[in-house]
Amino acid sequence: MLDPWFLSPRGALLLERPELAAGTTVLCGFADPTQEGRPSEDRALVWSEGKRTVLAVADGAGGHASGGRAAELAVEAVAASITDDDAPDALRHAVLDAFDVANRRVADLGVGAATTLAVAVLDGPRLRALHCGDSTLLVVGGRGVVRLATVAHSPVGYAVEAGWLDDDEALLHEERHLVSNMLGNPEMRVEVHTPLRLRPRDTVLLATDGVFDNLQVEEVAELVRKGPLPEVARALADACRARMLTPRDGFPSKPDDTTFVLYRCGSARKAAT
Repeated sequence: MLDPWFLSPRGALLLERPELAAGTTVLCGFADPTQEGRPSEDRALVWSEGKRTVLAVADGAGGHASGGRAAELAVEAVAASITDDDAPDALRHAVLDAFDVANRRVADLGVGAATTLAVAVLDGPRLRALHCGDSTLLVVGGRGVVRLATVAHSPVGYAVEAGWLDDDEALLHEERHLVSNMLGNPEMRVEVHTPLRLRPRDTVLLATDGVFDNLQVEEVAELVRKGPLPEVARALADACRARMLTPRDGFPSKPDDTTFVLYRCGSARKAAT
């Protein structure tokens, strides 16, 4: 078993974990590049044992110290929930319980803190997505086809899903920052997606809004669909930083903490071993 792999408040330019049984994972994170010296409020987790893998990202809110602590509590709850029971769906049920545990612990901070949480639970080639808030999980095929994209739990996210706003309008919307469902809220809810069977060369991305508040889904899909994952991670991080630091008319620019985890399925032969 690989020890849980956490992202620290200082972030990390690039961490690669190539030894996962059925694929490769890269984690990348950095604090808001316009706020020198301030630690990130994002946290992330990678865990794997055999063919089971758990990936998670959390984006804290409520002030620098409390937001980071809320996100930390979220990923710690996910890590603590991981079970040795290899029965079908046992891991998914355990992670789902972790959302409730984390919700209580964040609320118990008593300082108005909150956090998003997006989790991918992989059992061999089968992926189950669970999320709360506006951190996003994306699955992109080798040709750039988006096979899964979670919907942000926000007024703007729901408006896009309903067809009232297009993606361009959403990225530039003045209420893009509002999130309507987060851990730390007594009315928190978890969205659980139906299982998705990953195909060889599919790429899974979990990301905080530092990515998707600065890049279109289509741009992200094109960046992550091919190439070695460390190069993909660098290109994605560079594209986000460029948007944040060099605003251009007609393009979004929202400096923010940015964290993402990339997972790439191996070949059919590797996935079967």
